[in-house]
Amino acid sequence: MKKPSVFIIFLTVFVDLIGFGIVLPLLPIFAREFNANGLTIGLLMASYSAMQFFFAPVWGKFSDRVGRRPVLLMSTAAAAVSYAVFAVGSGMPGSAGLAVLFFSRIVAGICGANITVAQAYIADITPPEERSKKMGLIGMAFGLGFIFGPVLSGVGMHFFGMTGPGWIAASFCAANFLFALTRLPESWKPTSELATQRPRLTQWIHTLSLPKIGLLVGIFFLATFCFTCFETTLGLLVSQNFHLVIQQVNGFPVYDEKIVYLYAYCGIVGALVQGGAIGRAVKKLGEPLLIAISLVLVAIAMGPMPFANNWVELLIVLAILSIGSSLTRPPVFGLISILTPAHEQGATIGVAQGAGSLARIVGPIFAATLFDKNPALPYLICAALSFFTSVIAWQFLHRSNQTVIAAKTQSTS
Repeated sequence: MKKPSVFIIFLTVFVDLIGFGIVLPLLPIFAREFNANGLTIGLLMASYSAMQFFFAPVWGKFSDRVGRRPVLLMSTAAAAVSYAVFAVGSGMPGSAGLAVLFFSRIVAGICGANITVAQAYIADITPPEERSKKMGLIGMAFGLGFIFGPVLSGVGMHFFGMTGPGWIAASFCAANFLFALTRLPESWKPTSELATQRPRLTQWIHTLSLPKIGLLVGIFFLATFCFTCFETTLGLLVSQNFHLVIQQVNGFPVYDEKIVYLYAYCGIVGALVQGGAIGRAVKKLGEPLLIAISLVLVAIAMGPMPFANNWVELLIVLAILSIGSSLTRPPVFGLISILTPAHEQGATIGVAQGAGSLARIVGPIFAATLFDKNPALPYLICAALSFFTSVIAWQFLHRSNQTVIAAKTQSTS
């Protein structure tokens, strides 16, 4: 068996997220074409995360018992199947097509263990002082997935119609499964020091009762909630504010390609930040301060976004948002992994990912429903919420960390 490698796990996550990036921007647009209202769009976007919320801790804990590799292989194979079902549903009319899209996202969510277990994999093979930097590679994979995924979705729709993106995503995930099957080694060998196998609710209570870990999970929930609100409504907002229209290509409705480029643009900015700047930022500022700064940047971008009057203004606020959101996840999960015993990495990170999935359940429903009433409301509320979260991070993570450092220095003196 080959030696575990961060590069190999990065490629595994990256290829899987290309499929995710292909499908995600299309969901609100397709749902709108099926005459869905805001609440239905929100439920469609939330269905994947609803399943992941219940199953991410299970897969994380299961990987602690049997190893990371089999869980990653299973989830990758299930992703290929779910995208094939998505392709079939995309070509069906009306409520039948919408029902199949719902089913495809539910299947994907049940086995969507990739990110949870990939983060545990990196924690297995990385020393504590390097974990925040290496966790940035997962974020970079997200960013790159949102560069190539949306572009491939546009290409797929242009040449193959509405079913094209789903089949392309299924093909990428099938290829990813074969790659992982032949190239991905195991990183975790279960030992006698197994984590206590707690019931799910008990595991959540245990994790959240740990002061700093519980706070970090809460911060991740709020940060993910804000970003998901943006993610759900960006295509709808831009289509409305810039009067973009649905075009007919080869008899199929196709949304304006500018929306694809906006998602790709956000992905490029995010990948650049997480691929290069995150390691230096953590070393210079430390995880707590970096988390607080990242949330301030998100607040600065979200507030004015619905009022951007031209493409330059929109690109500026999107860049700020992408930078801020890209700087949040790596230090949060870096701190969580540092504060968690090795034999509980999967279970603890599973709870954190479960909190993120919970945010991805309520966020789209909240944002899409409010968007129908007033497009600016979800953005203004999320800007205020993000700023509030940054204050919490500053007060309870950064300042308390500075107090501990000062106390240690005084004791040494």
